[in-house]
Amino acid sequence: MDKFVQLAADIGKLWTKYGGSYVTGIRNTLALALVATVIGCLIGFVCGVLNTIPCAKNDPPVKRFFLGLIRVIVRVYVEVFRGTPMVLQAVFMYYGLPYFTDNAVKFTNIWVAAVLVVSVNTGAYMAESVRGGIISIDPGQTEGAKAIGMNHVQTMTSVILPQALRNIMPQIGNNFIINVKDTSVMFIIGFPDFFAAHRAAVGASYLYFPSATVEMAGYLTMTLIASFLLRWVEKKLDGDSSYELVQTDQLTMTAGTYNHPGKGSPFDEQSKEYRDQIQQDPQHGRMRGGR
Repeated sequence: MDKFVQLAADIGKLWTKYGGSYVTGIRNTLALALVATVIGCLIGFVCGVLNTIPCAKNDPPVKRFFLGLIRVIVRVYVEVFRGTPMVLQAVFMYYGLPYFTDNAVKFTNIWVAAVLVVSVNTGAYMAESVRGGIISIDPGQTEGAKAIGMNHVQTMTSVILPQALRNIMPQIGNNFIINVKDTSVMFIIGFPDFFAAHRAAVGASYLYFPSATVEMAGYLTMTLIASFLLRWVEKKLDGDSSYELVQTDQLTMTAGTYNHPGKGSPFDEQSKEYRDQIQQDPQHGRMRGGR
């Protein structure tokens, strides 16, 4: 118990002296994760769409050549950035460019460098997620869109991508949460994130474990809040669970116009219309309910 009391006292000391640095680090971490996730999703959508452009054997050779080249480039990009640690990607981009160009090309803004590294890394993961989301849509919807005269771009933007976006929404949220944590490696290039604030506090106070406890609690709080908000967004995208009756004509078959288990259709025994009809018919000496 004494150790926990001491830990609380040390955390209080750290927060009193370095609380501003911790808060600034949290703000920078969230900003970097959010911006990089948005840009990474855009990169992933572009790569995913390019990877799913149809290519048949009877297409012109020029089209098949360029589509093949694009797919090779996207594949190399995905494999390289998914197969190497983000910390090494940051080192290669931030320190590699000046090394190979004799300082002719280098990053002058640490934010630009950090956003680029995290965005490109996120885009590599999102490219495969988007590709999977697109091919998960029933091919009949693509055929139906083509049947009414839509071209490939119209089909993707109006039919396929809206549904694919809902399917990959959990993966988008997962990448955002991963970025909240993985931006901690940006200390390697001097980015002032939450983990950098921890390193600075430890270097000045030598209270490594109490500062690490603050970091653990901070990252956990950020990810839990992000998970809650993302699940709320997913529920909003799902829409309402009950739907209004589309067809009110009693003489028209209404199968499929209900999607609520407690309502049924006018020809269903669960329907209020059906029960009212059964109660009224005996008064007239006839039964019209069951056909």
